[in-house]
Amino acid sequence: MSRRQKRRKELLSEGREQNLHKTIKLRHLRIAPRKVRAVADTVRGLEVDKALAILDFTFRSAATPLAKLLRAAVANIQAAGKVDVDTLIVKEIQIDQGPSWKRFMPRAMGRATPIKKRTCHVVCQLAEKA
Repeated sequence: MSRRQKRRKELLSEGREQNLHKTIKLRHLRIAPRKVRAVADTVRGLEVDKALAILDFTFRSAATPLAKLLRAAVANIQAAGKVDVDTLIVKEIQIDQGPSWKRFMPRAMGRATPIKKRTCHVVCQLAEKA
């Protein structure tokens, strides 16, 4: 049994299983972090139902993967069955910069200009309403 499995077993025996299922990550999202943060700021601190409704009607490319991430988090919590899904809020949503793809664009007189295609990592944490 690995160290991670032992730690998970300890947490489950202590009755803290809920904390294991509330954080979900999306890595290497091919949208610049600055653009994703603009959308993430609109749903931070809201109830999950309201956040999903806002994301469904947001016309930014980052809204679709964020909504998919929230739905996946809710599905994971429902599968655990210990938390009422109606009482969940988006406690924290953090957007970090991921690796950048380096590309080059040809320019005049044989030169090349570097282009960085940026990616980001999204960490979403859900919590119950107090």
